[in-house]
Amino acid sequence: MAGPPAVVVPGVRFAFYGRTSTAEFQDPVTSRAWQREMAATLVAGHGTITTEFFDIGVSRQVRWEQRPQAAALLERAENPDRLFDAVVVGEFERAFTDRQFEHVARLLRRHGVLVWLPEAGGPVDLDAPTHRVLMQVLAAQSQREVVRSRHRTMAAMTAQTIEQGRFLGGRPPYGYRLVDAGPHPNRAHAGWGRRCQQLSPDPATAPHVRWMFAERLAGRSVAGIARELNERGVPCPSAVDPVRNRHRGGQRWNLRSVAVILANPRYTGHPVWSRHRRVPGAGRSTVAGDWAVSRTTSHPALVGEADFIAVQQCRAARRCEDGGRRDYLLAGLVQCRVCGRRMDSHRVNGRAGYRCRHGHNSARARPADGARNIYVREDVLLDRLARQLASDRHGPAGDVELRTVDEVVAWLRSESKVIVCGGADWTLAPAQRTIPHGPMIAPALIGMG
Repeated sequence: MAGPPAVVVPGVRFAFYGRTSTAEFQDPVTSRAWQREMAATLVAGHGTITTEFFDIGVSRQVRWEQRPQAAALLERAENPDRLFDAVVVGEFERAFTDRQFEHVARLLRRHGVLVWLPEAGGPVDLDAPTHRVLMQVLAAQSQREVVRSRHRTMAAMTAQTIEQGRFLGGRPPYGYRLVDAGPHPNRAHAGWGRRCQQLSPDPATAPHVRWMFAERLAGRSVAGIARELNERGVPCPSAVDPVRNRHRGGQRWNLRSVAVILANPRYTGHPVWSRHRRVPGAGRSTVAGDWAVSRTTSHPALVGEADFIAVQQCRAARRCEDGGRRDYLLAGLVQCRVCGRRMDSHRVNGRAGYRCRHGHNSARARPADGARNIYVREDVLLDRLARQLASDRHGPAGDVELRTVDEVVAWLRSESKVIVCGGADWTLAPAQRTIPHGPMIAPALIGMG
């Protein structure tokens, strides 16, 4: 909040700007005090601080226009009747990062407002070569501090997970609760009374997690599991722990909530860290490829490792109108070369096949320039794949002898391979989100007739 004007003395009127990243791990009062003291020492004899702007809980990576107090300062600077003639900060790294200073300084200079920095010993003149060099050095130093702190923190948390199996905070997974795990391993933290925590099965919700894994292993669909949980009135994660799930307002199970539980390796008793990484500038997180997994178990498992791995390969067979089941041997193993999506299991002329509509559905009209649907017959694809792997002893299968269709499918799943189809061509690739456009293994038209 902008502070009330102080007693004005002859000289320059200054607006003080400061910032603290967090209110949980830093004392805003103390942080503001030392930054303001630095600023007041700098402007002593030149003027007085008449107004102040102090952001709390805002990262230095955030642009000034997006910080509440910094944005208010910029807006106030445009007013000719403002209560300040210049802006002073207590420390460069508290206010700016990388090249933010030059952008902000030029915005303020348009309105006749200069920026004073302790590192410059007064006002900064961007037209002066020495000041320009100084700003470049400060920007590099600020960015170096961010990168170094991030690297040290991530390396330490990775080691704590792998070597010590420590719970590093956050919401406990559904089915677990937090219990005391003894004094903090750091002696100083232990002396302050801090304790470690670990996961322990929750008597109320752990049986539901075990039931989900058992049902999935039995071949039940994720939708069927979610449906029965709702029918039985089993509370969903946001209903069980609303305090830690304020960002979730649902009171019912859905496909995603069940799928997330079935894909969480923490249920095997191994702490896992860095499963998700925040996408810079996107405000969301995505699954990371380099997980940190503890070498040994540190909390009771709700599912065995073998069963957990088997669940990841499970695919429920859909029931037909006549009550039978249709099996697709390559379900989840065929991807579209055009758009990178997994191709849908699809019956064509009474035979198993796979189809990709490139994201199109009947809820909207197909674009005039949209790609045509791709259809692939399962038996033709399996036959060509088996013959190709059998004939190419130096191919991707190496010296493995694959005689039957089941052996070919089992090899694909064990080696995490997918078949990438482009209509008239196909190739093998590692299972990943982005499909590489590598050389073709066997150009052939895979017919649907």
